[in-house]
Amino acid sequence: MKLALICRPFVFHGGVETATAGLVGELERRGHAVDLLTTPGQQPVPGVTVRALPVLPGPRMARLLSFGLAARWATRGHAYDIVQSHERTLRTDIYRAGEGTHRGYLEAMARSNRLTSYHRLIIYLERQIFTLRTAKAIVAISARGKAEIERLYGTPPERVILIYNGVDLARFTPDKRARHRTAIRAELGVDAADWCVLFVGSGFERKGLGPLMEGLASMSDRHARLIVAGKGNQVPYAAQAARLGLGDRVAFVGPRPDVDRLYAAADLVALPARYEPFGNVHLEALASGVPVLSSAQAGGAELIRNGVNGWVVAEVGGPSVAEGLERLRSADATALTLQARASAEPYTHAAQAERFEALYRNPAFH
Repeated sequence: MKLALICRPFVFHGGVETATAGLVGELERRGHAVDLLTTPGQQPVPGVTVRALPVLPGPRMARLLSFGLAARWATRGHAYDIVQSHERTLRTDIYRAGEGTHRGYLEAMARSNRLTSYHRLIIYLERQIFTLRTAKAIVAISARGKAEIERLYGTPPERVILIYNGVDLARFTPDKRARHRTAIRAELGVDAADWCVLFVGSGFERKGLGPLMEGLASMSDRHARLIVAGKGNQVPYAAQAARLGLGDRVAFVGPRPDVDRLYAAADLVALPARYEPFGNVHLEALASGVPVLSSAQAGGAELIRNGVNGWVVAEVGGPSVAEGLERLRSADATALTLQARASAEPYTHAAQAERFEALYRNPAFH
Protein backbone atom coordinates (compact mmCIF):
# COMPACT_ATOMS: atom_id res chain seq x y z
CA MET A 1 0.00 0.00 0.00
CA LYS A 2 1.00 3.62 -0.48
CA LEU A 3 0.67 5.35 2.87
CA ALA A 4 0.84 9.01 3.89
CA LEU A 5 1.75 9.36 7.54
CA ILE A 6 1.42 12.85 9.03
CA CYS A 7 3.46 13.48 12.15
CA ARG A 8 5.93 15.77 13.85
CA PRO A 9 9.66 15.11 13.35
CA PHE A 10 10.91 12.15 15.35
CA VAL A 11 14.11 10.36 16.29
CA PHE A 12 14.62 6.69 17.04
CA HIS A 13 15.48 7.20 20.70
CA GLY A 14 13.43 8.40 23.62
CA GLY A 15 10.43 10.67 23.73
CA VAL A 16 6.83 10.52 22.64
CA GLU A 17 7.80 9.87 19.02
CA THR A 18 9.39 6.46 19.66
CA ALA A 19 6.19 4.56 18.92
CA THR A 20 5.82 6.41 15.61
CA ALA A 21 9.43 5.75 14.67
CA GLY A 22 9.10 2.04 15.38
CA LEU A 23 5.82 1.80 13.46
CA VAL A 24 7.21 3.62 10.42
CA GLY A 25 10.23 1.34 10.31
CA GLU A 26 8.10 -1.79 10.60
CA LEU A 27 5.65 -0.67 7.89
CA GLU A 28 8.56 -0.01 5.53
CA ARG A 29 10.05 -3.44 6.28
CA ARG A 30 6.67 -4.99 5.40
CA GLY A 31 6.83 -3.51 1.92
CA HIS A 32 4.56 -0.49 2.26
CA ALA A 33 5.52 2.71 0.46
CA VAL A 34 5.51 5.30 3.22
CA ASP A 35 5.57 9.05 2.70
CA LEU A 36 6.29 10.91 5.91
CA LEU A 37 4.58 14.32 5.86
CA THR A 38 6.24 16.41 8.51
CA THR A 39 7.81 19.77 9.30
CA PRO A 40 11.34 20.78 8.32
CA GLY A 41 13.91 19.19 10.60
CA GLN A 42 13.04 15.53 10.19
CA GLN A 43 16.19 13.48 9.60
CA PRO A 44 16.22 10.98 6.71
CA VAL A 45 14.47 7.69 7.43
CA PRO A 46 15.79 4.65 5.50
CA GLY A 47 13.33 3.43 2.88
CA VAL A 48 10.86 6.25 3.58
CA THR A 49 10.11 9.39 1.53
CA VAL A 50 10.24 12.45 3.77
CA ARG A 51 8.12 15.37 2.56
CA ALA A 52 8.78 18.54 4.52
CA LEU A 53 5.70 20.77 4.68
CA PRO A 54 5.85 24.57 4.87
CA VAL A 55 4.84 25.84 8.29
CA LEU A 56 4.39 29.49 9.19
CA PRO A 57 6.78 30.83 11.82
CA GLY A 58 5.45 32.71 14.79
CA PRO A 59 2.78 31.92 17.38
CA ARG A 60 1.90 28.28 17.96
CA MET A 61 -1.67 28.82 16.70
CA ALA A 62 -0.27 29.90 13.34
CA ARG A 63 2.08 26.92 13.25
CA LEU A 64 -0.72 24.50 14.13
CA LEU A 65 -3.14 25.80 11.49
CA SER A 66 -0.56 26.17 8.75
CA PHE A 67 0.68 22.61 9.30
CA GLY A 68 -2.87 21.27 9.13
CA LEU A 69 -3.59 23.14 5.90
CA ALA A 70 -0.25 22.13 4.35
CA ALA A 71 -0.87 18.46 5.19
CA ARG A 72 -4.34 18.64 3.67
CA TRP A 73 -3.06 20.09 0.41
CA ALA A 74 -0.12 17.68 0.31
CA THR A 75 -2.38 14.63 0.37
CA ARG A 76 -4.78 15.87 -2.29
CA GLY A 77 -2.41 15.55 -5.20
CA HIS A 78 -1.22 12.02 -4.48
CA ALA A 79 -2.94 8.66 -4.88
CA TYR A 80 -2.51 7.42 -1.33
CA ASP A 81 -4.33 4.28 -0.27
CA ILE A 82 -4.40 5.49 3.33
CA VAL A 83 -3.79 8.86 4.94
CA GLN A 84 -2.93 8.44 8.60
CA SER A 85 -2.31 11.34 10.96
CA HIS A 86 -0.65 11.38 14.36
CA GLU A 87 -1.40 15.09 14.65
CA ARG A 88 -4.62 17.11 14.84
CA THR A 89 -5.01 17.95 11.16
CA LEU A 90 -7.86 18.87 8.82
CA ARG A 91 -8.20 15.67 6.81
CA THR A 92 -7.24 12.04 7.39
CA ASP A 93 -8.56 8.52 6.98
CA ILE A 94 -7.15 7.31 10.29
CA TYR A 95 -6.24 9.45 13.29
CA ARG A 96 -3.97 7.96 15.93
CA ALA A 97 -4.80 9.62 19.25
CA GLY A 98 -1.33 9.25 20.72
CA GLU A 99 -1.82 12.29 22.94
CA GLY A 100 -5.25 11.25 24.16
CA THR A 101 -7.75 14.11 24.16
CA HIS A 102 -7.02 17.72 25.00
CA ARG A 103 -10.30 17.94 26.89
CA GLY A 104 -9.29 14.96 29.00
CA TYR A 105 -5.89 16.51 29.68
CA LEU A 106 -7.42 19.82 30.77
CA GLU A 107 -9.85 18.03 33.07
CA ALA A 108 -7.08 15.99 34.66
CA MET A 109 -4.94 19.07 35.23
CA ALA A 110 -7.92 21.12 36.55
CA ARG A 111 -7.54 23.68 33.76
CA SER A 112 -10.89 23.36 32.00
CA ASN A 113 -12.01 26.79 33.24
CA ARG A 114 -8.90 28.57 31.94
CA LEU A 115 -9.12 28.08 28.19
CA THR A 116 -6.90 30.23 26.00
CA SER A 117 -7.50 30.69 22.29
CA TYR A 118 -4.91 28.00 21.64
CA HIS A 119 -6.74 25.49 23.84
CA ARG A 120 -10.03 26.33 22.12
CA LEU A 121 -8.46 25.75 18.71
CA ILE A 122 -7.10 22.33 19.71
CA ILE A 123 -10.49 21.32 21.13
CA TYR A 124 -12.18 22.49 17.94
CA LEU A 125 -9.80 20.42 15.80
CA GLU A 126 -10.16 17.30 17.91
CA ARG A 127 -13.95 17.68 17.94
CA GLN A 128 -13.90 17.62 14.13
CA ILE A 129 -11.76 14.47 14.28
CA PHE A 130 -13.55 12.54 17.02
CA THR A 131 -17.01 13.29 15.64
CA LEU A 132 -15.70 11.82 12.35
CA ARG A 133 -16.08 15.00 10.31
CA THR A 134 -12.41 14.94 9.28
CA ALA A 135 -11.49 11.30 10.05
CA LYS A 136 -13.07 7.91 9.32
CA ALA A 137 -11.49 5.90 12.13
CA ILE A 138 -9.74 6.68 15.41
CA VAL A 139 -6.91 4.64 16.89
CA ALA A 140 -6.68 4.74 20.68
CA ILE A 141 -3.47 3.51 22.30
CA SER A 142 -5.06 2.25 25.52
CA ALA A 143 -8.45 0.97 26.66
CA ARG A 144 -8.64 3.97 28.98
CA GLY A 145 -8.06 6.31 26.04
CA LYS A 146 -10.71 4.58 23.95
CA ALA A 147 -13.26 4.97 26.73
CA GLU A 148 -12.31 8.64 27.17
CA ILE A 149 -12.81 9.44 23.49
CA GLU A 150 -16.20 7.74 23.46
CA ARG A 151 -17.26 9.47 26.70
CA LEU A 152 -16.20 12.99 25.77
CA TYR A 153 -17.18 13.03 22.10
CA GLY A 154 -19.76 10.31 21.67
CA THR A 155 -17.65 8.57 19.02
CA PRO A 156 -19.21 5.24 18.00
CA PRO A 157 -17.21 2.45 19.73
CA GLU A 158 -16.79 0.52 16.46
CA ARG A 159 -14.95 3.53 15.02
CA VAL A 160 -12.42 3.69 17.88
CA ILE A 161 -9.88 0.92 17.39
CA LEU A 162 -7.49 -0.07 20.19
CA ILE A 163 -3.90 -0.56 19.04
CA TYR A 164 -1.22 -0.60 21.70
CA ASN A 165 2.25 0.80 21.08
CA GLY A 166 5.19 -1.45 20.37
CA VAL A 167 8.64 -1.57 21.94
CA ASP A 168 12.07 -2.60 20.66
CA LEU A 169 12.70 -5.77 22.67
CA ALA A 170 16.31 -5.96 21.45
CA ARG A 171 17.23 -2.45 22.58
CA PHE A 172 15.30 -2.60 25.85
CA THR A 173 16.40 -5.80 27.53
CA PRO A 174 17.42 -6.98 31.03
CA ASP A 175 20.74 -8.12 29.54
CA LYS A 176 21.96 -4.52 29.57
CA ARG A 177 22.08 -4.57 33.37
CA ALA A 178 25.11 -6.85 33.25
CA ARG A 179 26.82 -4.63 30.69
CA HIS A 180 25.98 -1.12 31.88
CA ARG A 181 24.68 -1.14 35.46
CA THR A 182 27.97 -0.59 37.26
CA ALA A 183 29.24 2.10 34.88
CA ILE A 184 26.03 4.10 34.64
CA ARG A 185 25.49 4.01 38.40
CA ALA A 186 29.02 5.33 38.91
CA GLU A 187 28.31 8.09 36.38
CA LEU A 188 25.08 9.01 38.21
CA GLY A 189 26.64 8.86 41.66
CA VAL A 190 24.48 5.93 42.76
CA ASP A 191 26.12 3.40 45.08
CA ALA A 192 25.82 -0.30 44.32
CA ALA A 193 23.69 -0.87 47.43
CA ASP A 194 21.30 2.05 46.82
CA TRP A 195 17.73 1.40 45.73
CA CYS A 196 17.39 3.56 42.64
CA VAL A 197 14.07 4.95 41.36
CA LEU A 198 14.05 6.37 37.83
CA PHE A 199 11.61 8.99 36.49
CA VAL A 200 11.64 9.47 32.71
CA GLY A 201 9.44 12.06 31.06
CA SER A 202 9.02 15.60 29.83
CA GLY A 203 6.31 17.63 31.52
CA PHE A 204 7.14 17.11 35.18
CA GLU A 205 3.81 18.33 36.59
CA ARG A 206 1.63 16.18 34.33
CA LYS A 207 3.74 13.10 34.92
CA GLY A 208 3.63 13.37 38.71
CA LEU A 209 7.18 14.24 39.72
CA GLY A 210 6.01 16.26 42.73
CA PRO A 211 3.97 13.44 44.34
CA LEU A 212 6.79 11.02 43.53
CA MET A 213 9.27 13.11 45.52
CA GLU A 214 6.78 13.34 48.40
CA GLY A 215 6.46 9.56 48.37
CA LEU A 216 10.22 9.10 48.30
CA ALA A 217 10.65 11.42 51.28
CA SER A 218 8.18 9.29 53.28
CA MET A 219 9.97 6.00 52.67
CA SER A 220 11.61 4.10 55.50
CA ASP A 221 14.67 3.56 53.30
CA ARG A 222 16.53 6.82 53.78
CA HIS A 223 19.08 5.88 51.11
CA ALA A 224 16.61 5.43 48.26
CA ARG A 225 17.65 7.58 45.30
CA LEU A 226 15.70 9.29 42.52
CA ILE A 227 17.08 10.00 39.06
CA VAL A 228 15.01 12.42 36.95
CA ALA A 229 15.50 12.28 33.18
CA GLY A 230 13.64 14.46 30.68
CA LYS A 231 12.85 18.06 29.80
CA GLY A 232 11.19 20.36 32.28
CA ASN A 233 11.72 23.25 34.66
CA GLN A 234 13.93 21.77 37.37
CA VAL A 235 13.93 24.81 39.65
CA PRO A 236 10.65 24.27 41.58
CA TYR A 237 11.36 20.55 41.94
CA ALA A 238 14.89 21.09 43.19
CA ALA A 239 13.40 23.48 45.75
CA GLN A 240 10.80 20.86 46.69
CA ALA A 241 13.52 18.25 47.15
CA ALA A 242 15.33 20.62 49.49
CA ARG A 243 12.14 21.28 51.51
CA LEU A 244 11.53 17.55 51.82
CA GLY A 245 15.04 16.95 53.09
CA LEU A 246 15.99 14.78 50.14
CA GLY A 247 19.24 16.65 49.56
CA ASP A 248 21.50 14.91 47.07
CA ARG A 249 19.18 11.88 46.88
CA VAL A 250 17.52 13.48 43.82
CA ALA A 251 19.54 14.04 40.65
CA PHE A 252 18.35 15.76 37.46
CA VAL A 253 20.11 14.47 34.34
CA GLY A 254 18.05 16.12 31.58
CA PRO A 255 16.99 14.45 28.31
CA ARG A 256 19.11 11.41 27.48
CA PRO A 257 19.41 9.52 24.19
CA ASP A 258 20.80 6.54 26.16
CA VAL A 259 17.66 5.97 28.22
CA ASP A 260 18.17 2.21 27.84
CA ARG A 261 21.32 2.56 29.97
CA LEU A 262 19.36 4.48 32.58
CA TYR A 263 16.91 1.58 32.85
CA ALA A 264 19.90 -0.68 33.46
CA ALA A 265 20.79 1.45 36.50
CA ALA A 266 17.27 1.48 37.96
CA ASP A 267 15.53 -0.82 40.42
CA LEU A 268 12.16 0.81 39.70
CA VAL A 269 10.68 3.20 37.17
CA ALA A 270 8.01 5.50 38.60
CA LEU A 271 5.51 7.49 36.56
CA PRO A 272 2.55 8.46 38.79
CA ALA A 273 1.08 10.64 36.06
CA ARG A 274 -1.97 12.85 36.36
CA TYR A 275 -2.65 12.30 32.67
CA GLU A 276 -0.85 9.89 30.32
CA PRO A 277 -2.54 8.25 27.31
CA PHE A 278 -0.09 5.37 27.48
CA GLY A 279 3.55 6.31 28.02
CA ASN A 280 6.26 4.45 26.12
CA VAL A 281 8.26 4.56 29.33
CA HIS A 282 6.00 1.84 30.73
CA LEU A 283 6.83 -0.54 27.91
CA GLU A 284 10.52 0.35 27.75
CA ALA A 285 10.99 -0.18 31.47
CA LEU A 286 9.09 -3.47 31.53
CA ALA A 287 11.02 -4.74 28.50
CA SER A 288 14.22 -3.81 30.35
CA GLY A 289 13.11 -5.95 33.27
CA VAL A 290 12.39 -2.98 35.51
CA PRO A 291 9.11 -2.94 37.49
CA VAL A 292 6.92 0.14 37.08
CA LEU A 293 5.00 2.22 39.59
CA SER A 294 2.19 3.82 37.60
CA SER A 295 -1.00 5.71 38.31
CA ALA A 296 -4.45 4.54 37.31
CA GLN A 297 -4.63 7.72 35.18
CA ALA A 298 -1.99 6.31 32.79
CA GLY A 299 -2.91 3.96 29.95
CA GLY A 300 0.25 1.97 30.63
CA ALA A 301 -1.25 0.89 33.95
CA GLU A 302 -3.25 -1.64 31.93
CA LEU A 303 -0.07 -3.74 31.76
CA ILE A 304 0.73 -3.54 35.48
CA ARG A 305 -0.27 -6.07 38.14
CA ASN A 306 0.31 -5.05 41.73
CA GLY A 307 3.24 -6.82 43.30
CA VAL A 308 3.89 -8.85 40.14
CA ASN A 309 5.54 -6.43 37.69
CA GLY A 310 4.92 -3.12 39.45
CA TRP A 311 2.26 -1.17 41.31
CA VAL A 312 -0.69 1.03 40.32
CA VAL A 313 -1.71 3.88 42.62
CA ALA A 314 -5.38 4.88 42.48
CA GLU A 315 -4.69 8.47 43.59
CA VAL A 316 -1.77 10.65 42.56
CA GLY A 317 -0.54 11.81 45.96
CA GLY A 318 2.44 11.41 48.25
CA PRO A 319 0.88 8.83 50.66
CA SER A 320 -0.36 6.48 47.93
CA VAL A 321 2.92 6.76 46.04
CA ALA A 322 4.85 6.06 49.24
CA GLU A 323 2.80 2.90 49.81
CA GLY A 324 3.56 1.67 46.31
CA LEU A 325 7.26 2.42 46.71
CA GLU A 326 7.39 0.53 50.02
CA ARG A 327 5.58 -2.48 48.58
CA LEU A 328 7.99 -2.73 45.67
CA ARG A 329 11.05 -2.05 47.83
CA SER A 330 10.25 -5.14 49.89
CA ALA A 331 9.27 -7.39 46.95
CA ASP A 332 11.45 -10.08 45.36
CA ALA A 333 13.57 -8.15 42.86
CA THR A 334 14.38 -11.18 40.71
CA ALA A 335 10.73 -12.17 40.37
CA LEU A 336 9.78 -8.58 39.50
CA THR A 337 12.41 -8.50 36.75
CA LEU A 338 11.24 -11.76 35.19
CA GLN A 339 7.57 -10.77 35.27
CA ALA A 340 8.28 -7.27 33.96
CA ARG A 341 10.07 -8.60 30.90
CA ALA A 342 7.43 -11.26 30.24
CA SER A 343 4.63 -8.69 30.37
CA ALA A 344 6.29 -6.55 27.67
CA GLU A 345 7.09 -9.30 25.18
CA PRO A 346 3.72 -9.34 23.36
CA TYR A 347 3.98 -5.61 22.59
CA THR A 348 6.29 -5.53 19.58
CA HIS A 349 6.40 -3.11 16.67
CA ALA A 350 5.47 -6.07 14.46
CA ALA A 351 2.28 -6.65 16.48
CA GLN A 352 1.50 -2.93 16.29
CA ALA A 353 1.99 -2.89 12.51
CA GLU A 354 -0.18 -6.00 12.05
CA ARG A 355 -3.08 -4.29 13.81
CA PHE A 356 -2.69 -1.22 11.61
CA GLU A 357 -2.55 -3.38 8.49
CA ALA A 358 -5.84 -5.02 9.48
CA LEU A 359 -7.32 -1.54 9.80
CA TYR A 360 -5.94 -0.51 6.39
CA ARG A 361 -7.67 -3.51 4.78
CA ASN A 362 -11.06 -2.45 6.12
CA PRO A 363 -12.75 -0.60 3.24
CA ALA A 364 -14.91 1.39 5.65
CA PHE A 365 -11.88 3.35 6.84
CA HIS A 366 -10.45 4.59 3.53
